[in-house]
Amino acid sequence: MRLGLPFLLALPFLLGPAAGDWGDLETLSPDPSPSSFPSYDFSPGFSSGSGSSSVSQSFSNFTGSKDDRGTCQCSITLPDTTFPVERVERLEYTAHILSEKFKIELSKVKEYVHLISVYEKKLVNLTVRVEIMEKDTIQYSELDFELIKIEVKEMQKLIIRLKESFVGSSEIVDQLEVEIRNLTLVVEKLETLDKNNVLSIRREIVALKDRLKECEASKSEMVPATPPPPAPGSCSHGGVVNVSRPAVVQLNWQGFSYKYGAWGRDYSPQHPGTGLYWVAPLNTDGRYLEYYRLYNTLDDLLLYKHAQHYRIAYGQGSGTAVYNNNMYVNWYNTGNIAKVNLSTNKVAVTETLPNAAYNNRFSYANVAWQDIDFAVDENGLWVIYSTEANTGNMVISKLNDTSLVVLNTWYTKQYKPSVSNAFMVCGVLYATRTLSTRTEEIFYYYDTNTGKEGRLEIAMHKMQENVHSINYHPFDHKLYVYNDGYLLNYDVIFKREPQQDV
Repeated sequence: MRLGLPFLLALPFLLGPAAGDWGDLETLSPDPSPSSFPSYDFSPGFSSGSGSSSVSQSFSNFTGSKDDRGTCQCSITLPDTTFPVERVERLEYTAHILSEKFKIELSKVKEYVHLISVYEKKLVNLTVRVEIMEKDTIQYSELDFELIKIEVKEMQKLIIRLKESFVGSSEIVDQLEVEIRNLTLVVEKLETLDKNNVLSIRREIVALKDRLKECEASKSEMVPATPPPPAPGSCSHGGVVNVSRPAVVQLNWQGFSYKYGAWGRDYSPQHPGTGLYWVAPLNTDGRYLEYYRLYNTLDDLLLYKHAQHYRIAYGQGSGTAVYNNNMYVNWYNTGNIAKVNLSTNKVAVTETLPNAAYNNRFSYANVAWQDIDFAVDENGLWVIYSTEANTGNMVISKLNDTSLVVLNTWYTKQYKPSVSNAFMVCGVLYATRTLSTRTEEIFYYYDTNTGKEGRLEIAMHKMQENVHSINYHPFDHKLYVYNDGYLLNYDVIFKREPQQDV
């Protein structure tokens, strides 16, 4: 490498020694001859002392000359180890790469900071919602839990992404992860604290929203004024002319899988307004009546509290009825009928029902094992069934509720398997049939007082497809309907008694 004299004079500043270390160079004459240039050693290490330069490692081949115009030239060969150019270039390239990576990571951190602020607001909202659910369990539904679970899972995913993006884990991220895990445990615990079976009920009620909307819309419809009801337990009316929209009481205590069964309220002529409520779902086979429950009040039934739980091992079908503190059932696998004392859960009386078909011979349409169906009205205890001699048509018998002896029998012309269910009101049989998945119709009646029978067109709206039992209560003037596991009731609307000519 060839350097001019000005560069040579500036070289000490480039190499970094103190100014006094280059005193000998300042004595060079402006016009030296080639022979007058001394040889100098240049190295990174100089020692300052008496003005002379001491060298630990010398630069090699330092020579000088003068060109034709009198300009001095010098030539210096620098060792490779003097300045690591290649290492500096590599360092500069590495620094550039790291800078680009840092920019990318910084943008990610900014994005995560934004997401954390968003989820922090969601976490506050979830905390408020959880506090509300802790205070009042009636105000939540399964859908609320599902939404909370989804949001918590989103936050868990964010935490995982944050931890993967950092080397190690920051204290804030760890704390958030712990809080989200705790929130998940709280939600799961709340979901299991369903003491009143609220979720089980509301899960099924969600499927009924459309029907409930129809009920709400029906309020605005012009409905003709209904006559005042007769006195409780009285038959001073002209018969059933309509029924109200159904009131959904609740799902039976066994759950949605127990679609078959019966329910109602005990009627006692001596104490007509104080009867207990009973619920008797069949086992999932739709045949075997094994368990039933009694409730002193409707509130107890609604809240599943203070229930008297009993087991019997001989009931069959959903034709059960309760009258005067006794339950009446079809004895399993026979044509016999039985009376069970509800105070003791003991069989008081069994009796053979004369000529009655049984074991699914002439059951109702869409309802198996209900060949024998008990009914209660203002006049007492009845049983509805069929016989081979009457070719499957409906037979009505009035029973002595104490001995189960048949007091009187009436034969109708209505084929029982074409009927979906039936009930008695003031000695009149009313039979229903299915019009659609949401509508039944009271289409037939038989009056045991006059022997007259005929057709009716009274629509009964329902929540589910199949009606498994209908029990009438003379004091309430209500129908208690077991509808695919749901407990419904209807107000019965009567025709005014025709005025007598004076």
